[in-house]
Amino acid sequence: MNILILGGAGFLGSNLVRRCLSDDKNRVTVVDSLDPRLKSSIENLQEVRVSIEFIEGDIRDSSLMESVVEGKEVIFNCAGQTSHPISLSDPLFDVEINCAGNLRVLEAVRKCNKDARIIYTSSSTVIGKAMGDTITETHSEYPLDIYSANKCVAEKYYYIYHKVHGLKTLSLRFANLYGPYGKGYPEFGFINYFIWLAANNQEISIFGDGSQTRNVMYVEDVTDLLYNCVFHDSLYGDVYFAVHKEHYSVLDIAREIVSVFGTGRLSKKRWPRVRKRIEIGDAIISGAKLYYETQWEPKFNLREGLIKTKQIMERSPEGIGIK
Repeated sequence: MNILILGGAGFLGSNLVRRCLSDDKNRVTVVDSLDPRLKSSIENLQEVRVSIEFIEGDIRDSSLMESVVEGKEVIFNCAGQTSHPISLSDPLFDVEINCAGNLRVLEAVRKCNKDARIIYTSSSTVIGKAMGDTITETHSEYPLDIYSANKCVAEKYYYIYHKVHGLKTLSLRFANLYGPYGKGYPEFGFINYFIWLAANNQEISIFGDGSQTRNVMYVEDVTDLLYNCVFHDSLYGDVYFAVHKEHYSVLDIAREIVSVFGTGRLSKKRWPRVRKRIEIGDAIISGAKLYYETQWEPKFNLREGLIKTKQIMERSPEGIGIK
């Protein structure tokens, strides 16, 4: 397949590049802005750089998008501003990328390559605070920060372009991903940040009592699922939660990280004011709708994923993540 990965130098994108290259028949083009505010890095692609075509560019560049989507069979859009705090401190920056950027991608596909299959990586946080015991795709959407609101809006763009223009679009909502090539910053996902702290034998601070539950998924499972979804025609034109069946408390996740890495220590702290306001509480999400359509199952539980992350970090310096 001729594959385009937007945001391919970030955490999810760089792992997806490796999954696509595992089939030597694929041709992979990667576009990434390498914007320092987004913490993506060409170092994430160091050992696979010779196997891909890399273009430093931005999804906000309409001309570039029109040129790179042409001739591609599959487009994975992993590009985005992914920090909740940054979206609150600089909301216009977030909307430029997560709304206007996605529109430019969709317009490029509409104009230049209507036959492409385009998969958008969204977020489970579009629903806001959970109402009821289990979250499914029928859950209402009341996002609590600008990032989540804009991801929600972008999902609607993909749905509209499917319905109105006939594009083959699919939105997958992921939650709490972790693994190698992650970002060692708290604003870009707490699990990879905890991993970075443990790997550097630093203190892991838990806000509150850490009892809030989360779905978590190892990034290799995520990329395998993304690749698998390409071939399921029934998925296109819809949105799905793409989550692991297991759930853990934040405290248990931190304890497992310290146990696997054998370094780091835990402490508990009071919630920062802003973070408390956007905290969603318990989140038990069902991925049953997607599992039913694809018959896909994750391979790694939390401990297994952490062990593999540690192994990759130990043999590959860039695998430790960006800091």
